[in-house]
Amino acid sequence: MTTTSIGILGAGRVGAGLADKLAAAGHRITLGVRDPQGAAARAHPGITVADQRTAARTADVVINATPGDGSLERLTGLRAELTGKILVDVSNATRDADDGLPGELCHPGGSLAEQLQAALPGTRVVKTLNTMLFPVMTAPGTLATPPTAYLSGDDESAKETVAGLLGDLGWRPGWIEDLGDITTARATEAMILVVPHILRRHGFQPFAVSLAR
Repeated sequence: MTTTSIGILGAGRVGAGLADKLAAAGHRITLGVRDPQGAAARAHPGITVADQRTAARTADVVINATPGDGSLERLTGLRAELTGKILVDVSNATRDADDGLPGELCHPGGSLAEQLQAALPGTRVVKTLNTMLFPVMTAPGTLATPPTAYLSGDDESAKETVAGLLGDLGWRPGWIEDLGDITTARATEAMILVVPHILRRHGFQPFAVSLAR
């Protein structure tokens, strides 16, 4: 396995879960947070905690695990630090419904991933892992039905690198579906619209919006 320097922006359930699993797989992880001192006390051994600018600057691969509705502004502010890097976007950009669950899309007819690629032309953006409840990202084998992780991105080498990282998270090659260029992310980002209906009926039980063959 090739050790990769990975910066993860966001220390919520998604970011922390990815940090723990990728660190356990042997990668060098820097968790980029707003309050490095507070987060450092909660971080597991082997995970460095820093501000988000430092995490982006010192990594080869950066994972966006920040809330999607503010990601475009936040990451555009890190343009210099993200130049030349692979940016893995796992977020969904939605406005909350009255009950706090995802409501309408922030980028209807397009996608956050496309907006990020346009705003960060020197960065290779790959969209993935945004079509499932967060525990499945790091434990896909726990579902009774094999799940699907979709890939969207313009750079084939970047997608190969991300597919390798998905393997370290437990995703088998047959569960990874490369949809094509970054415009295909508008399809997977739209899948979030089904999620609140599932959650309202079944609660927060792990699931993924997957491709059955």
